[in-house]
Amino acid sequence: MPSLSRIFARGSRVPALVLSLTAVACGGSDPAAIEPPITEPNPPETSTPTLTRTVLMTGLAGPWDIAFSSDGVMFFTEKCRGLSARRADGSITRLFGTTGSALVAPDLVCQGQSGMHGVALDPQFATNRTVYVYMASNINANPRTNRVVRLQLNEGFTSASARTDIVTDIAFKHVGNAHGSAGAHSGGRIRFGPDGFLYITTGDNHNAVVPQSQTLLGGKVLRVTRDGTAASGNNPPSGFDTRIFTYGHRNVQGIAFRPGTGQVFVGEHGPNHSDEVTPIVAGGNGGWDPQNRPGLNCPDNYCGYAGTATTMPMTDLARFPNAMRASWTNNGASQGMSPIAFLNGVQWGTWNGRLAVGIMAGQRMELLTLDAAGMTTATVNSGLPQTRYRALTQGPDGSLYVATDSGEIWRVTPSTAQGSRQSRE
Repeated sequence: MPSLSRIFARGSRVPALVLSLTAVACGGSDPAAIEPPITEPNPPETSTPTLTRTVLMTGLAGPWDIAFSSDGVMFFTEKCRGLSARRADGSITRLFGTTGSALVAPDLVCQGQSGMHGVALDPQFATNRTVYVYMASNINANPRTNRVVRLQLNEGFTSASARTDIVTDIAFKHVGNAHGSAGAHSGGRIRFGPDGFLYITTGDNHNAVVPQSQTLLGGKVLRVTRDGTAASGNNPPSGFDTRIFTYGHRNVQGIAFRPGTGQVFVGEHGPNHSDEVTPIVAGGNGGWDPQNRPGLNCPDNYCGYAGTATTMPMTDLARFPNAMRASWTNNGASQGMSPIAFLNGVQWGTWNGRLAVGIMAGQRMELLTLDAAGMTTATVNSGLPQTRYRALTQGPDGSLYVATDSGEIWRVTPSTAQGSRQSRE
């Protein structure tokens, strides 16, 4: 299949980036048939990275998240199929999910925005081969729930066993309403932090009382042990479920930890006027409270799409003056912010340490420059192609791996004038 290359220039606020594309067949294609990516032979004399984009997989059914083992095995989820592993030779095993998986999950629900979402590997994965996924389940048919499942993989990553559901009571929207169908606003990104605890992001289900609820786990960031119990130091207000790390969120689908400091950031879908990136702290309130808004038309008592940034703010500082402040708001628009990930390593040149933000309806990846406190001081468009960005994960090779709603997974490899050139596969 022929290689394609394009140069995308975005105007004065975006450096010109060279993007190269190799089209690769999905699944277990013969790796010998994969053409090497093309890189610009003479990169500009600047430390702004040149990006080489290689399409590793196509034709996937709603890829949602990506995680890597230290030796480069890529684990990925598909919303309506489940968890799979892709090896360096391109071979793929379906591990956990629908019929055809090594371990079938008969309770997996794929409805609306929900299904199998996040994947995270245990901090000791190299020795214990333990993996975690976030999924919608109908084990309890009414109501259904979102939950986090722990699995044990065999040595060759060809089978999964020992399913243990460690968090079973995350809110799920099991009935449609005026704002959307069942399965909406489930959140679903999971990541282990540098503290060794598992962070779980959840959504408000278009339910006005959920975000500020002391007991309902929607509209929250949870922080738990590998057994699903509350982590020490969560510090929620008195009366709250002790698994809650932060609350008052709308629909958090991105979480990342700043290299060097471990500072926690979330990326959050906004209402009709805002998306937000926010540095969060234990016990913090995100300030989302879509209930009881005098003067607004709120079908089903959910004011999440009513009003403006003033009358129905994403972070309501009038009601909650101590709410966590956003680092960046998406230009006064709601464009479906989803994944976030830090770019880390000298290969990223001047982008080293920036926070990459994937936006779905806005079809772009934005890069945020942060100050020491985590506030955004500058932004730049990455220059990558327009698409709905669903997952961003930096791999052990230093490249950024991207899943898109169009069913693709890319590898985006940076190089700079001062760095080494991309090797051929």
